[in-house]
Amino acid sequence: MSSVASVHSLWTAAAGAPGKIPGPHIEYAQLSPTLIVLGAAVLGIMIEAFVPRRSRYYSQLLLSLVALAAAFAAVIGLAAAGFGSSKAHVAAMGAVAVDGPALFLQGTILLVSLIAVFTFAERRLDPAAHGRHVDSFAAQPAAVPGGQAEQAAVKAGFTTTEVFPILLFAVGGMLIFPAANDLLTLFVALEVFSLPLYILCALARRQRLLSQESALKYFLLGAFSSAFLLFGVALLYGYAGTVTYAGIAEVVSDGAKQIDPALAGTMSNDALLLIGGALVLMGLLFKVGAVPFHMWTPDVYQGAPTPVTGFMAAATKVAAFGALLRVLYVVLPGMRWDWRPVMWGIAIITMLGGAIVAITQTDIKRLLAYSSIAHAGFILAGVIATSKDGVSSVLFYLGAYSFVTLGAFAVVTLVRDAGGEATQLSKWAGLGRRSPLVAAVFAVFLLAFAGIPLTSGFAGKFAVFKAAAQSGAGWLVVVGVISSAIAAFFYIRVIVLMFFNEPKAEGPTVAVPSPLTSTAIAIGVTATLVLGLAPQYFLELAGHAGVFVR
Repeated sequence: MSSVASVHSLWTAAAGAPGKIPGPHIEYAQLSPTLIVLGAAVLGIMIEAFVPRRSRYYSQLLLSLVALAAAFAAVIGLAAAGFGSSKAHVAAMGAVAVDGPALFLQGTILLVSLIAVFTFAERRLDPAAHGRHVDSFAAQPAAVPGGQAEQAAVKAGFTTTEVFPILLFAVGGMLIFPAANDLLTLFVALEVFSLPLYILCALARRQRLLSQESALKYFLLGAFSSAFLLFGVALLYGYAGTVTYAGIAEVVSDGAKQIDPALAGTMSNDALLLIGGALVLMGLLFKVGAVPFHMWTPDVYQGAPTPVTGFMAAATKVAAFGALLRVLYVVLPGMRWDWRPVMWGIAIITMLGGAIVAITQTDIKRLLAYSSIAHAGFILAGVIATSKDGVSSVLFYLGAYSFVTLGAFAVVTLVRDAGGEATQLSKWAGLGRRSPLVAAVFAVFLLAFAGIPLTSGFAGKFAVFKAAAQSGAGWLVVVGVISSAIAAFFYIRVIVLMFFNEPKAEGPTVAVPSPLTSTAIAIGVTATLVLGLAPQYFLELAGHAGVFVR
């Protein structure tokens, strides 16, 4: 009875003195890129509810482009105001970091998303259905594939315009993910960008069952990885008595200074630190697509609508590697000798595994999926460097890789036969004679993936391998070079297939895209060549952005 009375007195005391509860201090201007995108996503949901169906496509497209452009302008404004260097600090009550790496990664994600919107909005590639242009997404995703409801939706000319606000929600989560400065914010951001991606993967207009299978696999494995990450967060809280990055890092390096009586039995218990850190890294390595957490990648890349695959392959990697860098460099620098050998092993098997298995692939989307796994290994070489050059090289590689990936998947959407996209490699034979320009553009992207000089891929690989070698990881660089040589084989094989094989009589055609996809491909090619021919300015930009706020 006395305990009830004491609780009651606490409630009445709190209610009687509201002024004693401090209000949160939020720096809205410094969080403006994320707030703009999430606000536009909410507005997009309102458009779906209240705007007539015939006007939704143009309304959503305009809103998405304006929001992403405004958010990118906000990132540029913050960087120009010095928040990437001298004014870097932790905002939103310690939840979000505003520093060089965060702004660089957010700017990259926003540019990638802006280009991805062009591919999402493409409506000229498929033949018109019942006199109406159609896009890559199911007319009515809730309908049974091939059923009467789906046929009626196609006949009525329905389009799934809600993909635009779903994309914006995913982008909002991705903007927070690499900037999160405590483990709970990290987990919430992970869920905010993962759940929209699970939905987008299930919305393909063609091969509906394969698309739904890919979404289900991604959802189930993503749920497991989220559970591992959350369990790791709980163990790290038990170890350090806090979920803030700085607080955990302080306990790791100096031991517990102020023992919380409720956690006195577990604080500074190294077993909790090692297991918790490992579980958090497992959750992040799943999103990166590193071996052995990569099994979802080829199935999801193959089954998802190709515009979604391109967006995921580029933007998710940028966000996930940004979060991984911050956790390793800000939270666990005191455990460097524990996690470096493990990350060495993961980087080696990721580079070799992705490159070797890619050789056996007969589907262009699966080939690019295993290629992305190999590239995750190359980027991990820069992560392992544990130096400022390591951070800047990873930032540059992520920016270069994302534009190549978006451009490559945009080209894949153009090669079509009666069943939709012709992703079987055998069908690409002789494409260089049938459509020299498209084949040449795709060859540029493949050469960039292979790391051939004068492309952005070479500049990126050189930067991460140089940083790794300078940090004493010379053997890792040797493995990376061998993996690059293996990977070059299957990239060159596709180029040979396109230019030196006879085209088949019943081979696919190359669709003429609208200016939207043409713009996306042109930006991809331009970025690939500019970052390859004149990378110095962008390497210096990444160098200036390579210091985390602590």
